[in-house]
Amino acid sequence: MLYQLFYLHHMMPVLNVFRYITFRSIYATLTALAFALLMGPVLIRALRRLQIGQEVRDDGPQSHLSKQGTPTMGGVLISGSLLFSVFLWADLTNRFVWMVVASLLANGAIGFADDYLKVVKKRSKGLSARQKFALQVGVALLLSLWFWSSVSGDTRIVVPFFKTLNPALGGFFIPFLILVLVGTANAVNLTDGLDGLAIGPTIVVSLSFVVISYLVGHHVFASYLKILEVPGAGELAVVMGAMVGAALGFLWFNTFPAQVFMGDTGSLAIGGAIGMAAIVTRQELLLLIVGGVFVAEALSVILQVSSYKLRKKRIFRMAPIHHHFELGGVSEPKVIVRFWIVSVVLALIALSTFKLR
Repeated sequence: MLYQLFYLHHMMPVLNVFRYITFRSIYATLTALAFALLMGPVLIRALRRLQIGQEVRDDGPQSHLSKQGTPTMGGVLISGSLLFSVFLWADLTNRFVWMVVASLLANGAIGFADDYLKVVKKRSKGLSARQKFALQVGVALLLSLWFWSSVSGDTRIVVPFFKTLNPALGGFFIPFLILVLVGTANAVNLTDGLDGLAIGPTIVVSLSFVVISYLVGHHVFASYLKILEVPGAGELAVVMGAMVGAALGFLWFNTFPAQVFMGDTGSLAIGGAIGMAAIVTRQELLLLIVGGVFVAEALSVILQVSSYKLRKKRIFRMAPIHHHFELGGVSEPKVIVRFWIVSVVLALIALSTFKLR
């Protein structure tokens, strides 16, 4: 909405500042942060009053048993803060903005349904794995077709470290996008196992996509760096800036010891938004680097399950891998901060690929 003030700049020249993506990205971040800090205590009190508390597995680290009953479904705070900020600062005529918002809301709705069944209806497993996967694939298919049609059937992808290697996937493009969306959502979901563990890399990855979105959407920078330009994608810098602010605000309450957990409501929504941002900017493969912590968590589960089914032996003490380190004697805060550090390093490496080409 505030973006529209730009059209009045002929009456008040100062309003010209609203046309700049950099300005709106900064204030989208601050707006989402302020909203989350303001509404966080309200949400936590409401969740406690409704007795919406986390159920903790008794086969994991015993220190986690003290978290039993901690308010969950706090992901509504992340999504709400982001949406409030986006509606204020983003250009709402930009189709890419709506794609990311749609992915956030659709995946968040799946997570909300799962959390609701587990926590409120006391159905221990919530949605079945088959139901959840089917819903995720269905959402991903619709979003992928929407994106494919909006870019006139362009099926190219960008390969990091190569200037001109942009292979067209043809008929494999839609399945590839579905894999990106479903994989990212579930990877973030698997990472959300310790206080602040998932939201830290979320901040780092989202901040990286603020930069990436701006670069690929800017004709001069895209030409200079010889990267695939995506006209209109620069507006996602505002959306991902709002994600940074929302995540920072949530971290205020989610840091160890957590006052609230995001639940699937938050983790699936975050993963859906990040996955869609990677697709729109044509940096799906770069997401493997910048979101390396999420990838490692997902791979640890895949390897653990595969190893046990094939060899009846476990590779890790427990999967996802953050539990492996916990059971090895590393304290929870130390695991969390070290994963954050790794996330920052991977983000720097990912951004460096725009010059190392």
